[in-house]
Amino acid sequence: MIVVTGFVQSWNTAILILNMGLISAIMALGVNLQWGFAGLFNVGVMGFVALGGLATVLVSMPPTPEAWSAGGLQVIAGLLCGVAVIVITAMVLKRMKKSHLRTLLVLTILIVGFFVYRAVFDGGVAAVEAVDPASTGYLGGLGLPILFAWPMGGVLAAGAAWIIGKTALGLRSDYLAIATLGIAEIILAVMKNEDWLARGVKNVSGLPRPVPYEIDLQKDAGFVEQAASLGLDPVTASGLYIKLSYSMLFAGVLILILVMAQLALNSPWGRMMRAIRDNEVAAEAMGKDVTRRHLQIFILGSAVCGIAGAMMTTLDGQLIPTSYQPLRFTFLVWVMVIVGGSGNNFGAVLGGFLIWFFWVQVEPIGLWLMQVITSPLAEGSALKEHLIESAAHMRLLTMGLLLLLVLRFSPRGLIPER
Repeated sequence: MIVVTGFVQSWNTAILILNMGLISAIMALGVNLQWGFAGLFNVGVMGFVALGGLATVLVSMPPTPEAWSAGGLQVIAGLLCGVAVIVITAMVLKRMKKSHLRTLLVLTILIVGFFVYRAVFDGGVAAVEAVDPASTGYLGGLGLPILFAWPMGGVLAAGAAWIIGKTALGLRSDYLAIATLGIAEIILAVMKNEDWLARGVKNVSGLPRPVPYEIDLQKDAGFVEQAASLGLDPVTASGLYIKLSYSMLFAGVLILILVMAQLALNSPWGRMMRAIRDNEVAAEAMGKDVTRRHLQIFILGSAVCGIAGAMMTTLDGQLIPTSYQPLRFTFLVWVMVIVGGSGNNFGAVLGGFLIWFFWVQVEPIGLWLMQVITSPLAEGSALKEHLIESAAHMRLLTMGLLLLLVLRFSPRGLIPER
């Protein structure tokens, strides 16, 4: 279908679909690790994807020296104060016996610590955000190559998953879904409102790229000569070259994660995870630490989603926190896993490509279909205008229809779990 798109529409469109299909397949693998392997119902996928995107800014963007000198150290000191308050509170709760004195002490630490934290932190934030807010107004990153941001996106998402898992994994599946969705919204709210971190809703653009810029290729005499030998103009050839370069990078990451997921699935650890998924009580009776194993797989799946998020932001070239819509895109990733085949890594990859293709192509196909259906109607007809304007809604209709058809005729997915 992607090749047909190249011939019918354009190769730029086809390769762009391929690139986002590769990223979608990696996201689907992350969710499949959690749901297909362990039965964990995580609806906060976009929160971990957004953390991966944040990693690209923190790792690859150059630091802002003026912001650091104005209040950077004060911001760090404020964050350390907040961490210290949490650690001290946890130690008191752990070491003291339950009593009125412990309750009073904990409340005192939290209230006093909160005001100390805000007094230190707020002043630093105000100073940082006041530094040229139109173009910077944030601390910047480490200035490292952006490829380092991909594994760091996984690390950042894994760290958040550890914190979330320690508090939420004891919940029943439906409550876990509510908790993870709420936590994803909290992560996105922080990214949108904390300008000192990544400019908030003002966005960070101009992220470094792991591939050359088109304009540089167009100035290269050797590249122009090769493009001419293929019958392509330099502008079209440079665009295709860049997109194919991204395709090779993304495909390499997908193959690596897929191989590791397959090895994990067929290992004793993978069989243990599926045993826990199918019957937690029986697995616990056999001596397995169910909560610890759930935490492991939750961290691994979230790390994979974080890597995909870093790759997606790299492809876009900018971080836009408002583009992460938990309910909409989490639903899309879950459809990929369910349609492809929950518990089967190859099914998750297939679902990622297939659902993303339909998500992109259904709207233009729907517009064409509506134009064909309404062609006998007179120009200016209210019904004709309404049907053509409604073509944009074909996306959600098609996703729902695909999901229903698969659940009816192949409830275990297109490539079922063995």
